Amino acid sequence: MKTKVLFVCIHNSARSQMAEELLRKIGGDNFEVESAGLEPGTLNPFVIEALKEKGIDITGKKTQAVFDLFKAGRNYHYVIAVCDGASAEKCPIFPGLYERIHWSFTDPSQFDGTPEQKLEKVRAVRDEIEDKLIEWLAELSAKK
Repeated sequence: MKTKVLFVCIHNSARSQMAEELLRKIGGDNFEVESAGLEPGTLNPFVIEALKEKGIDITGKKTQAVFDLFKAGRNYHYVIAVCDGASAEKCPIFPGLYERIHWSFTDPSQFDGTPEQKLEKVRAVRDEIEDKLIEWLAELSAKK
């Protein structure tokens, strides 16, 4: 049976999208992964670029609302909030029986600077998420 994971944040435009796609790539067929936001926005173009550098193309992917997944009756083993500490109180909660985890990552929508500086900051968040996923997968493997 696949482990079902939902990554949530405010807009589903950056952090949750990166976490979803990176887990899909790293975890392979062991996971069924989705992401959603409280207030779905538009996919961050720097996230699209940063994921392409990892061989993942999400061009044209849509963001989705947590509430829509709830209405569809989705269930998960893990719901992982990836909001930063300042936004944690706004980070969506998904109803149901699951293990809730919170990982704090900086919000790429708040980055300023030139396009190259913004991309560099998004790469750093992407790499932090990837490192955290690898650590979490090792913890899950150790529990089995």
